[in-house]
Amino acid sequence: MNVLIKEKADAKNVVTIFVEGEVDVLTAPQLRGKLLPLCQNGTTIYVDLSKVEYIDSTGLGVLIGAYKAQRATAGRLILTGMNARLNRILRITGLHEIIEIEDQTQGDGNNEGTAC
Repeated sequence: MNVLIKEKADAKNVVTIFVEGEVDVLTAPQLRGKLLPLCQNGTTIYVDLSKVEYIDSTGLGVLIGAYKAQRATAGRLILTGMNARLNRILRITGLHEIIEIEDQTQGDGNNEGTAC
């Protein structure tokens, strides 16, 4: 079970995190380690999940933690590229009502940023 995470700074206060693979109990700490440090400056963070095949409750917990951190600093957390399975999970859990979701992806993330 692997996860690949890339980061791209789009503008002064806008960052996009591209996540690829499975976000579960084994890989969620990698996402947390990349995402939470960005949640300290009131930035807008897009999390592109278009290449995420699976996310479990631990991965959802990372997204909730980032959402709470963003609220505390007047930042925004926006999920993009959600497939039908991820949309369903967010609807079942009610997270679609609190975390902002956009339908379009934020580019492909292939040539920019750094891999973790």
